[in-house]
Amino acid sequence: FGIASDENFVITTTNRKEITEDNFSELVQDGVTLYLLQSVDQMLLVATKERIDFLPHYDTLVKSGMYEYYASEGQNPLPFALAELIDNSLSATSRNTGIRSIQIKLLFDDSQGKPAVAVIDNGSGMTSKQLNNWAVYRLSKFTRQGDFESDHSGYVRPLPVPRSLNSDISYFGVGGKQAVFFVGQSARMISKPAASQDVHELVLSKEDF
Repeated sequence: FGIASDENFVITTTNRKEITEDNFSELVQDGVTLYLLQSVDQMLLVATKERIDFLPHYDTLVKSGMYEYYASEGQNPLPFALAELIDNSLSATSRNTGIRSIQIKLLFDDSQGKPAVAVIDNGSGMTSKQLNNWAVYRLSKFTRQGDFESDHSGYVRPLPVPRSLNSDISYFGVGGKQAVFFVGQSARMISKPAASQDVHELVLSKEDF
């Protein structure tokens, strides 16, 4: 790598977790993306790409067709689809110490590509691992593993009444993906964790699938 014998360096995951002798077998798996840096918090000089491989969660079969937010006959599903997208922002900004900012933009400028719905917030942001978790179909927010930073211990699902801004609209971790593909053909998530300078981007495309 062209490292001088007297130069210090670290090897980290894309979540900026330093690889050590103790955690090597846990963090270094086939296909994992690693950074070779001068320090854990070194700014990246160029953008990097990380491949995400996953199999559909078993809930795809076990709970298929249940609790779909647009399943009720005679109801306009679009508000429910938008509510699912907003729910991500509500969860992300729930612990903000300052102002919670959530914007919904409808973009129809063909010069930027196809029309799009953009939901923007100033929440806690997601690491690459959390984006990976979000991508897994029907992986409930209450059973996600790894870096999903949320405490839902003792959670009791509210009665089916109008929810408040502090409640969870989405429950089974499927609504966000279904909402995206109900409204359009692809999802692009750009997120910067509050405690990191790294910006992560995830693209899910019906065409790619």
